[in-house]
This record gives sequence, C-alpha cells and structure tokens, in this order.
Amino acid sequence: MIKAARSVGKSRDSTLELARQVLEIEAQAVRALIERIDQRFAQAVDLIVERHGRVIVSGMGKSGHIARKIASTLASTGTPAYFVHPAEASHGDLGMIESGDVFIAISYSGSSEELVQIVPQIKRRGAKLIAITGKAESPLAREADVHLDAAVAQEACPHNLAPTASTTAALALGDALAVALLDKRGFSAADFARTHPRGGLPGQALARQALLHVADVMRTGEKLPKVSAGTPLRDAVAEMTRGRIGMTAVLDADGLVKGVFTDGDLRRTVEKGIEIAALRVDDVMTKNPRTVQRNTLAAEAVHVMEAHKVNQVLVVDERGALIGALNMHDLFRAKVI
Repeated sequence: MIKAARSVGKSRDSTLELARQVLEIEAQAVRALIERIDQRFAQAVDLIVERHGRVIVSGMGKSGHIARKIASTLASTGTPAYFVHPAEASHGDLGMIESGDVFIAISYSGSSEELVQIVPQIKRRGAKLIAITGKAESPLAREADVHLDAAVAQEACPHNLAPTASTTAALALGDALAVALLDKRGFSAADFARTHPRGGLPGQALARQALLHVADVMRTGEKLPKVSAGTPLRDAVAEMTRGRIGMTAVLDADGLVKGVFTDGDLRRTVEKGIEIAALRVDDVMTKNPRTVQRNTLAAEAVHVMEAHKVNQVLVVDERGALIGALNMHDLFRAKVI
C-alpha cells in the first residue's frame, strides 16, 4: 500500500509539471506574437474597416474550431462575421461570399487543401483574403492580400504533433483583430449590451442594464436645475452650481425647453472677456439642445451623448416640456457604462 501511494504521488507531480510546461509553451507562443505585430496587422484592420461587406472566417479541423470562435467574437464586438466550412464552400456555400467581403483563412501549414482550392473562387468573387498561417512561404500566405504570421516554436504536445500552441496563437491573433476593430469602429459598452441582451460580466447584469430606460436614472424634482428665460446670467450660474450636473435648463413660460446653459457656455463667455453682470441667460445659452424622452433606453442616451460630445442631456415629454435631466455620472452609477 505504501509503495502504491508513492507511485500515485510521483504520477501527480509529473502531471502537474507537464501541465505547467504546456501553459508555459502556449504563453511563450502568444508572447512571441507581440514582436511580430507590424504594419501587416494594421493593414488587415484597415482592409476590414474599408470593405462594406462582412467577414467570413474559415478553417479545417482544429483551425476550424478557432475560426468559429473568432467569427463569433468579431460579430459580438461590432464586425459582422460568420464561419464557413471550407469543404462546404466547394458545395455551394461560396454563394455566401460577395465582392465587398473579407475572407479570413486559418491554416497553420498554409496548405490546407480545402482552403487552397477555394482561393481562386474567393478572388474571382472580388472578396479580399487575409491568411493566418505559421508558414510565410505557404500557398495561402503567398496568395493573401494580407498575411498574418502565427508561427510557434513548438506545439505543447509532447510529440510536437497535436495543434495546441499553434491554435492558441491563432485564437489570440483573432482576438487582437476583434479588439482593434472594436476600437477602430468606436464600439461602446452600450453597443456591447445590445449584442448581449442575455449575457453577463463580472459585477454587471447586462440584461438588466440593457433594459434600463432614461426614466429609471434621470434626475427630477429639486434635483433638476432649471431657470426661466430672461433670468440674469448670475442667477443661472447659481442654479447650475446648485444642480451640480454642469448645466441648467432654460424654460419658456409654458415650461417648454428653450435652451440649456452649461459650464462650457460659461467658460466660453468668460474667455471672450464679456462682462456677465448685464447678461441674461438667453444671451449665451445653447439653443435647441439635445433631448431624449423618458421611455428612451439609457443605452441610447449614452449614444446621443457620445455622438454629440456632450456630458448631459435634457429629458422632455411629447410637447417638449422639461421632465428630467441626465448626465454621464448618473449612467456610471447605474452601470450602464
């Protein structure tokens, strides 16, 4: 019994050591990619952004599984993409590919027969080709509009045969592409929530946040800074300070929004050297400000603010009467962004 226990202990030690070796080899494979990220990667990103179609990702075997995951990540982060099996492509699925598309072919050898055979048809249909391979002189690499080098020093398999480090490197490169495209397209947290209505992140409930409306987070009542048209500018500044959201609404006699006075308006007035004592708020306010309605999704309000580079927005009813206000801090607190 003692001998058997020692044997098990030794086996466990070797298992743990092998696991550590596998992780180290795969980590090194990913680290090596960092040194090879160059203008070709930027060209691949620009190529995808400049085309008006979709991204088709394809690969055979283990590379096919990686291709499916990359396509899914692209699609969920703002780049329309889908997976096509290269063998099925030769049996009709090539019809999915159009002239504005970008085809990403993943093959470590760069010589996968099923992929190489459809390259002429991809080119003939006017699509562009990005190849992710480990062989710069391979057929796929030579024919690609952009080749991304995913070579690894060795596989994590003890026999250096099973695709392990190479698939990890390809996956990491695909993730890098997806995130670079996300950044290039300005894909926001609100956009992410719309593509993940039932998803979740640590510390967040995306489904709940995605369904928050402006009415759920807006400021009302005494927390809502507002002044009447014709109010002296000094009084408008005092109301803006009291409201503590960097602005005050300006209303006509019927309570309809006539304008908004922000700290930016105040700063621009001071920079011009204008004496504010004799001014009315109407003289320097922003007319026809951006507004949203109470039933607008909070995520849409974020889009309005980001698109127009403002930090706050007024909430109005169907007549244009003021009923609330919202700023970025309110959205941060609600974890919408």
